[in-house]
Amino acid sequence: MNWESFISYDKLINIGISLGILLLFLLFRKIFAKYIFAILLKISKKAPTDLLENIFLSYEKPFQWLFIIIGIYIAADYFPYLERSNPLFLKIIRSSVIFIISWGLFNLSSSSSLLFKKLNEKYNFNIDAILIPILSKTLQIIIVAISITIIAQEFDYDVNGFVAGLGLGGLAFALAAKDALSNLFGGIVIITEKPFSIGDWIKTPSVEGTVEDITFRSTKIRTFAHALVTVPNATLANENIMNWSKMGKRRVTFNLEVSGETSKEKLKEVIAQIELLLKSHPEIHQETIFVRFDQFTDNGFTIFFYFFTKTTNWGEFLKIKEEINFEIMEILENEDVSIAYPSRTLFVEPQSEPNRNEGLYSYSREQ
Repeated sequence: MNWESFISYDKLINIGISLGILLLFLLFRKIFAKYIFAILLKISKKAPTDLLENIFLSYEKPFQWLFIIIGIYIAADYFPYLERSNPLFLKIIRSSVIFIISWGLFNLSSSSSLLFKKLNEKYNFNIDAILIPILSKTLQIIIVAISITIIAQEFDYDVNGFVAGLGLGGLAFALAAKDALSNLFGGIVIITEKPFSIGDWIKTPSVEGTVEDITFRSTKIRTFAHALVTVPNATLANENIMNWSKMGKRRVTFNLEVSGETSKEKLKEVIAQIELLLKSHPEIHQETIFVRFDQFTDNGFTIFFYFFTKTTNWGEFLKIKEEINFEIMEILENEDVSIAYPSRTLFVEPQSEPNRNEGLYSYSREQ
């Protein structure tokens, strides 16, 4: 090999020029990432919709890599050991550009749930919240499939033969993916019947919490211990699902036992005041309110409470219930009615002694 012809002064100059071009585009990439993109993003935020901003955010990384591809393409014109017209080189460049476009569309479709929500709010498409992540993931799969097909065609791969092969192996694939298909159909059942939606508080025999996401395979539920539980759709579709978020009101029911020393008039007065309290409270649902003298017990009289709060939020429900309890305590104090506590009275007979009158001594002990 003639090394003088292989590494000549002119070739070294051209290598230096090609490296310089590549470094220049790397510098352009840094400038774009730090300054130009920030300006474009700032301008897009002033647009009437979020679409332009989402596009810029989705293509932030792909655009940075586009500078490198353009730099390689231009630098190859000066690189002495590579012809820019080389078919393989051109296929790699075109495939890279296709990949970058698909990458940006993939990122955009992952944030398309926001776009779907905006479209749903603006044009009233009535898209259920549970469908939004499904549509987003379906769009991502379509984008990946199309990009792989186009890149394969760039390298002269017979896509039709590949599709025909899928048809022949479809039965074997279906048998191997039995569980996956059952989860998929379970997801379809959940979507069509709509027993819950994203953000709902549900309870099943296996888990209780807030629904965060639903995919083709499973549903993700955030428990109140803040753990994330992933339940297969096939399991969830065959379970009893209690959707607490669908409650129009929240029930409060309990028994209050007052002392047996309470007179009939006092008991009636306490019940009337508590019923008036509930009927005048702005957060209590007025359709169903029961405050009744329910039964006699060993220690006193039981008052039965049954009513509903207007809110279904757990925190607000507890706050309202606490307010009602304090008001009931105040009514009992004002009427001088005490709450009954379990007690037991024991009668002890002392040993008999000569010439002493027999007596009985009693005491009570609170338990």
